[in-house]
Amino acid sequence: MTQSGSAYRRFWEDVGENFPDLAGAASTRFYAQNERRLFAEHFPPLDGLRIFKSDLWDEAMNTRILAWAAGQGAQVFGVDISRPIVVQARAAFDREPLHAAVADVRALPFADASFDAIYSMGTIEHFRDSERALDEMVRVLRPGGCAIVGVPNRHDPFLRPLLAAVLQATGLYAYGYEKSYSRRALREMLERSGLRVTAETAILFIPGWLRMLDLVCHSRCRPLARVTGALVRPFVFLDRHLPSVRRHGYLLATVAVKPEY
Repeated sequence: MTQSGSAYRRFWEDVGENFPDLAGAASTRFYAQNERRLFAEHFPPLDGLRIFKSDLWDEAMNTRILAWAAGQGAQVFGVDISRPIVVQARAAFDREPLHAAVADVRALPFADASFDAIYSMGTIEHFRDSERALDEMVRVLRPGGCAIVGVPNRHDPFLRPLLAAVLQATGLYAYGYEKSYSRRALREMLERSGLRVTAETAILFIPGWLRMLDLVCHSRCRPLARVTGALVRPFVFLDRHLPSVRRHGYLLATVAVKPEY
């Protein structure tokens, strides 16, 4: 599969048409709690904030983080390369609209300095020219604006990148091409794009296999989801009561600002 063009778009449109909704799974609720904490700790007050998200997967299939932010008063925008995902994402919104477009994050249909904040979690690792996407996000972020960029953690203690690589090699990975990053590599990539890193953390301190198993059970065998939900709870407890473990989550989350000069 190419990293751009019609084949790449067709892959994600097929995913958008056929992938099950992951909302309601225990590990998805944990994910949503982590995302809301990131917003609360690192973004300015959400009321009136113009937030751009680099894909709409979560809004269609997962944590609905932008719908939550809109409920706090934010003006929310996003793109996705998959038309079905955009349609489903818009359906998740009630009173406050999602300003969404079918577009590639590497070529954004927005003017310079359009947004106060950018949230990109689990997007840029799915193609090789990640820096091109970052350059576009920096372009549409206003000077002084804040970005949170998340990618798979190469040093995840539960070895999720190895699991993903094995599944990719055997054709069993549902998310297509994916790469992982060290914290240093992510920081240096953000700095090359012109951002200044202000904080480095992570989310989802949970084994990747447990997250995947929980989603499979939630989607295909709900009775077993009670078992996986019970296995998720200790990691929710650790995240809440031992904050130091968050740094070792399987999705790095690096916070950076665009200089005003």
